[in-house]
Amino acid sequence: MIKKIHEKDIAECVNVIRESFITVADELGYTIENAPRFTAFATTEDRLLYQLENEHRPMFAYYDNGKIIGYYSLSLQDNNECELNNLCVLPQYRHKHIGTKLLEDAYIKAKEMKCKKMNIGIVEENVILREWYEDNGFIHIGTKKFDFFPFTCGYMKRDL
Repeated sequence: MIKKIHEKDIAECVNVIRESFITVADELGYTIENAPRFTAFATTEDRLLYQLENEHRPMFAYYDNGKIIGYYSLSLQDNNECELNNLCVLPQYRHKHIGTKLLEDAYIKAKEMKCKKMNIGIVEENVILREWYEDNGFIHIGTKKFDFFPFTCGYMKRDL
């Protein structure tokens, strides 16, 4: 079941995000030393709470027997667009279509927010993730290299 999260859920969501993104970090050799701003290392309760309370980001979690096992948030942008942030599923629950269910829910919520396009940023070197988003209707629109990341940021979009 997917439902909107509240302040009391923040700590559990942070753990899900960090546990989910650390698999990418481990696979691609990112550490807190060479990529301190990578999601697996930079996500904190304070950061998520700020996004919830000050940025008013809608945040949603996938629950299994009362436990959060997946997560995503949306951030409104200009021109009736939104950004999908931190879509993730705990490693032990992957390959059960939970990510797809979260993505489909994000489309519905974004449309309810009057968004016409959804944008995402990914680790460009994560080919499997890029292909998954392409299989789900996203189009690759470019890349950007930042000095503070040991990887290239890839950008994708999808019409809603």
